[in-house]
Amino acid sequence: MSAAATAAPSSSSSVQPFLRLAGVRKSYPGVVALAGFDLDVARGEVIGIVGENGAGKSTLMKILGGVIRPDRGTIEVDGEPFEALTVGQSIRAGIAFVHQELNLFDNLDVAANVFIGREPRKYGLLNLVDREGQRAAVAPLLKRLGAHFGPDAPVRKLSLAQQQIVEIAKALSYDARLIILDEPTSSLPLRETEKLLEVIRGLKADGISVIFISHRLHEIERACNRVVVLRDGVLAGRLDRAEVTYQKLVRLMIGRDLKVVYTPPAVARGAVALSARDVRTSAYPHQPVSLDLHRGEILGLAGLVGSGRSELARAIFGIDPIFGGSLGFEGAPLAVKGTGDATRRGIFLVPEDRKGAGILLDLPIAQNITLPNLDAYARGGIVSAAAEARRAEKSKAELDIRAPSVQALTGALSGGNQQKVALAKWLAMDPQVIILDEPTRGIDVGAKFEIYRLMRALADAGVAVLMISSDMEEVIGVSDRIAVMHEGRISGMLTRDRFSEENVLLLAMGRGLEGEGRT
Repeated sequence: MSAAATAAPSSSSSVQPFLRLAGVRKSYPGVVALAGFDLDVARGEVIGIVGENGAGKSTLMKILGGVIRPDRGTIEVDGEPFEALTVGQSIRAGIAFVHQELNLFDNLDVAANVFIGREPRKYGLLNLVDREGQRAAVAPLLKRLGAHFGPDAPVRKLSLAQQQIVEIAKALSYDARLIILDEPTSSLPLRETEKLLEVIRGLKADGISVIFISHRLHEIERACNRVVVLRDGVLAGRLDRAEVTYQKLVRLMIGRDLKVVYTPPAVARGAVALSARDVRTSAYPHQPVSLDLHRGEILGLAGLVGSGRSELARAIFGIDPIFGGSLGFEGAPLAVKGTGDATRRGIFLVPEDRKGAGILLDLPIAQNITLPNLDAYARGGIVSAAAEARRAEKSKAELDIRAPSVQALTGALSGGNQQKVALAKWLAMDPQVIILDEPTRGIDVGAKFEIYRLMRALADAGVAVLMISSDMEEVIGVSDRIAVMHEGRISGMLTRDRFSEENVLLLAMGRGLEGEGRT
């Protein structure tokens, strides 16, 4: 480990901290989530916390939020020691959170979500909710975040990116001294990400501290005064801003240097497995989409948020209707009236929202893996638990799903392992075409590379892989070809010799490539 990694906290932390953690430890049966963790938070500094899923970041957040109690250690707020914080003490200390997973009520408007549980009242004994006051208070927060929707907008009509902005506005609505941002940009497009980084700089200037947890290491480099690295519940190192580089962070996080992301295919690209001809979707019913997906390739589907990528995937899989055009499979017409039509052909979708649509958190790993194909594990109409367990154990070994057993609840797993379970249920069914929508969203660096290796292994086995991703490094580093969408249509198709961030962005903005027409 470098001297930088083992050094004492940086000079920015020499300012008197208002929050201090000393020797904080938390363990669960068979797992030490945090092992004697120390952290000082001074006023007006931005601290990056990075680490693989399972490194202890979520446990740290829950301790600071008063959700769980540490086994030992102390937490000091303005010099006053606590063995543990309650939720109320955390709020009174000025600690606010923006969680990675959305926690909104989609039957309410934006303002009601921001003030949920602490609604302003009016008319004395009538004690009515002051909806006008709520909306007036939320409007400047949305303006500060550059939102293009108002406080009266129904949350159910907002995109994932817009819902994330509501979560950020909720955190800003508290009189916070410390805002903890857990993967706040994971579903935000570039413009909103840049705005958030501006907001962080503004918070710092106002003397508000920020803990910024992100797997997007380039954002950590840009935003933070110093970085704390966790690995397996242990402090792996600290880096001052001047010392922060991508390679140093990765080395501390996983204990090794990562190889180049792109792995060339082991087999030649095969025949067209899936084709779309002038397909029109719910996002842009007047814009036709055409593309071919070959066996043995990873086709990246890039584009800005709202370009229609996920809607295309949902239409191919039969979740949403197709408003025009046609699909083909293995050279023959393919009629998809529902998901059953797709799955019978071996066409599967791993959705962006894995917790909401990809897996059932309250079921064990084994039941999640076998659920789409229960007939294969049944005898006389009764599902065999032993047969389910055998299949799940095989998947657990093949995908390196890290869990005590296949009977562990899927909701207890890290994000990377949950994504492996979402993949495993389809891999057990002999996939011919697999569509992965944001396959590494909210997943740590080490788990990302495991997912990439799985994708390449699938392609080398002759599966056609369509990967939708907003991560530029991922799209360029993993794909064999890149199709770029802009406002519901394919604005360009890039082969590897044309891969560059500039080309992808130009096509994503509908500008085309310099010196040539759209390809």
